Amino acid sequence: MFTADNQPTLSAYQVAALRMLSAGLVLLPFAIRQFRTIPKNKIAPILLSGILGSFIPAFLFCIAETKIDSSIAGFMNALTPIFTILVGLLFFNTSLQRNKILGVVIAFSGMVLLFLSNKSINFQYLSFAGFVVLATILYGFNVNIAHSHLGTIPSTTIAALAFSALIPPSLAVLLFTGYFELPLAEKDYWVSTGASTLLGVMGTAVATILFYKLLKKAGAIFASMVTYGIPFVALAWGLAAGEPINMQQVAGLAVILTGVYLANK
Repeated sequence: MFTADNQPTLSAYQVAALRMLSAGLVLLPFAIRQFRTIPKNKIAPILLSGILGSFIPAFLFCIAETKIDSSIAGFMNALTPIFTILVGLLFFNTSLQRNKILGVVIAFSGMVLLFLSNKSINFQYLSFAGFVVLATILYGFNVNIAHSHLGTIPSTTIAALAFSALIPPSLAVLLFTGYFELPLAEKDYWVSTGASTLLGVMGTAVATILFYKLLKKAGAIFASMVTYGIPFVALAWGLAAGEPINMQQVAGLAVILTGVYLANK
């Protein structure tokens, strides 16, 4: 988050912590109401899902995007379905049909085409992309944990308990990074705080509930392939802003759609 003169107001750690804190607070009433209905043997997987699927990746992405372009981060995020397959095969004894593996590989090839169509990519801090790769590995574990152990738990209940448990560590990060000592009454700071909060409520709390619903209905592989929808949204916004789309980008989108179709045929 930046001021009007492009100077940072909040650190990457503070943005990520505010995101997790706001998601936890908005879902806390649901967690209190539903806690007694959760089987005791499901509490640990839910908490682990929150840590691996949201808490740690939130910080990894924020740290990475202090140095790398959002296009690189979005591209690396497309590794999630691949790591979902690998983690499932290595740690969860998942059996997969060939068409699913082939579909994921083809869809990822489409992402590569889109990535290479961007002529303004900055590779100066490419090592920071490793943070995004680690986040996608954790996403792979989270998808498999939720798919294997939380199929009987309502999506809202999973998200509510997972994020409510992240309130204390999120507050601790804000405390130790000096967030509460900042001039929060100034416009740049409360705007940045508001943007981080909105991201937490809509982009984390609501989005996670929808993701778990999709996971239960469509399976782990299809749910993890939602990352391939990112370029469609990005290009749609580009069109709305009057940006041109070239044939390589169209070809990349077509390849992605082909891969998604084959994976779920």
